[in-house]
Amino acid sequence: MKFDINIARDFVANSLARISADTLGWLAAILLHAATVPTMLALITGLSDRPPSLDLVLFMWSALVLLFLRAIVLKDNLNIITIGLGFIVQAVMMALVLFK
Repeated sequence: MKFDINIARDFVANSLARISADTLGWLAAILLHAATVPTMLALITGLSDRPPSLDLVLFMWSALVLLFLRAIVLKDNLNIITIGLGFIVQAVMMALVLFK
């Protein structure tokens, strides 16, 4: 089996850009979910009494809702599952803080 440079060049030109763009979008969703985790964990464990600012939480959730809707339109199951699980985890952490 010979190595064909044209096949490798086509893969890099066509597939790698799409894979990288999808990976960056997925990582962006994870980082948005992780934005309030340290503050929420500090509230749950009693290390802090200051919740995250409301504008930060509203902007973060707005961005996640838009990314979730985009994933639904594109039928991107990985992002649908990731963002959905992130919403569940965030809601559970908020409930733990609220009902503590």
